[in-house]
This record gives sequence, structure tokens and C-alpha cells, in this order.
Amino acid sequence: MQWTLVIPLKPLKRAKSRLSDTAADGVRPGLALAFAQDTVAAALACTAVAGVAVVTDDQLAGRELAALGARIVPDTPAGGLNAALAHGAAVVRTMCPGAAVAALNADLPALRPRELARVLDAAAEFPRSFLPDAAAIGTTLLAAGPEQELRPAFGLDSRNRHRATGARELTPAGVDSVRQDVDTGDDLRAALALGVGPHTAAVSAGLLIPGT
Repeated sequence: MQWTLVIPLKPLKRAKSRLSDTAADGVRPGLALAFAQDTVAAALACTAVAGVAVVTDDQLAGRELAALGARIVPDTPAGGLNAALAHGAAVVRTMCPGAAVAALNADLPALRPRELARVLDAAAEFPRSFLPDAAAIGTTLLAAGPEQELRPAFGLDSRNRHRATGARELTPAGVDSVRQDVDTGDDLRAALALGVGPHTAAVSAGLLIPGT
């Protein structure tokens, strides 16, 4: 099964505020963009991915991610993460009715195409499914097969929230790169240990990150 991924990205100047103990205000926007660039590049290199739609109103991010091959969808609802994802999925299915769609976090800088394919192959077995994050509290990927509504419920404790909507929890082995999102300095250290993409490597090289 081929999937179209919907990746949400808030304006860079407001992104990654929880990294304030690791990256200064002037660095965080560039770091957030680097995360997204490495995420999109890896997603587009995945054999199970037909295309990537990024929902964002950030002009710089839009230009940079479009240059990688992503389709940029304006965040018309401007109603937060879940509204952006529902809107992105609707746009995808307007162009390709019945498409299999999956929401993917924009902050997966260590993402490996083969590991993503493993997750999407597992998702193809269920009408709706999700992958918990490395902390086992949140969600990094939510999938909806053909003719299924995405019904995103990201936010606090989204693992339990997605489970409550009837989505099946995925448990494939060897997919750490798909689970390792980055919100904190500890998350960034964990991603760096896995091995991040070139954009994140370049930006994070200038950071003093204890423990790396």
C-alpha cells in the first residue's frame, strides 16, 4: 500500500519552546526547520510513501520543504494541530479520493526510510492505527487506510487518546527512528545518538549539549 503523509509544522518562531534549555531563542527556529527538512527528506525516500503534504503557514519552511519535493498546504483552519491535520488529509483526498493517509510528526530528525516503511506496512493491516512515541505517552504517526477518516487526537496523552478512538496501537520492532520525536534536550540527545539527518547535524553542531 502507498501512503500520503500529512506533516504539520507551526510557524518556526513559535516552534520548540521546550528546547530553551538547549538552544537559544535565535537558534530554535533553525533547529525546528532542520528537523522538518530531515523528516520530509527521509519520508520522501521511503518506498511506501507516495507523497508528502506539509501543512504550514511559515513562508520560509514552505519554500525549503517544497524544494525537497513536499506539497505545501496552507493552514487555512488555523485551529491548532488536529485541525491542521484534518485539513491536510481532506486536501489530499480531494486530489486523490480514497487515498491512504498518515499524519507524521515534523520533528523526527533521525527518521530512517526503511523503518518508516516497516511502520506503514504494519499500519496497512488495520483501518486506523498509530505508533507511540519513544516516551510511550504521545504519538508520532497516525494512519488511516483507504476510506477511513484520520480523526487526529494529538496533544497531551495522545497515545491513550488515539487508543480511545479505536485506532490500533502498532508495535513493530526496530523502528526507534520513527518513535524518537524531539521536544526536549534529552530527546535531542537521544536523536543524535541514533544518528540525525544532515540538516539537523549541521545546526546542532553549534550547540553545547551536555551528555553527547
